[in-house]
Amino acid sequence: MERFSVSEAIEQAIQTEKLGYAFYTGMSQRFPDNQGLKDLFDDLALKEQGHERKFASLKSAAAEEKNVDWEEVSKYLRAIVESEFFLGKEKSLPSLEQVKTVADAVKFALGFEKETLLYFYGMRDVISDKAVVGEIIEEEKSHIVWLRRFEDSLKK
Repeated sequence: MERFSVSEAIEQAIQTEKLGYAFYTGMSQRFPDNQGLKDLFDDLALKEQGHERKFASLKSAAAEEKNVDWEEVSKYLRAIVESEFFLGKEKSLPSLEQVKTVADAVKFALGFEKETLLYFYGMRDVISDKAVVGEIIEEEKSHIVWLRRFEDSLKK
């Protein structure tokens, strides 16, 4: 299994945020009649763009970082990135054809947020600017809470 450099790991985080933005904007447009979902997904899309910018600023600072435990963390991060969840047939989000309902969209979003959260926890262990990654982790956790609340509202 090929190792990531720290810079590559951050680039993958940037790509993950781009995928999140694409998913949320696409689903917002797919379900325009559900204003609650549209508002939630539009807001999450904006958050993903903000995270992308933060990771981009970390990338140049982290280019020269060397980490003692990088070998093991690199394998862990690579395993997450290569999961079917992130890399479908086209090496992007898996086919979204399976998302037919609002409930499907929320379920997929919850899974995506959880996977990215795992990735970012791994990154935080090796990035020197832990505060920035920690801030993004806290925001990702809040995304899960918002999505769970919305999911609960669908059941009522």
